[in-house]
Amino acid sequence: MPEFGKRKLERFSLELPARIFVDGEGEEADFLDAVTSDISAGGAFFHTDTPLPVGTEMYVDLILPLDELKKIEGKRANIKVKGSVIRTGARGMAISFDKKYRIVPMPG
Repeated sequence: MPEFGKRKLERFSLELPARIFVDGEGEEADFLDAVTSDISAGGAFFHTDTPLPVGTEMYVDLILPLDELKKIEGKRANIKVKGSVIRTGARGMAISFDKKYRIVPMPG
């Protein structure tokens, strides 16, 4: 019998800096900065003072410190993923991630 209330993907309490692009990616796009918590491969909660409306689609850049991951050059990696807002609250918003993502080493 299936257990209700159990999540399918393992979640981690990681505070990762993130930049959320609402109208495309790159320097010309509108963005907001946030910090993650309760993150999994399927999505995360983003702490922000300006949560976006449910259904808003966006591109998310997560900054992952690579202190312990020696196989990637540089000190940080940028995880680029597309997602959409599925829930908002006073402390931020929950974003569901698309299954396609890229991990890009960052200089420096």
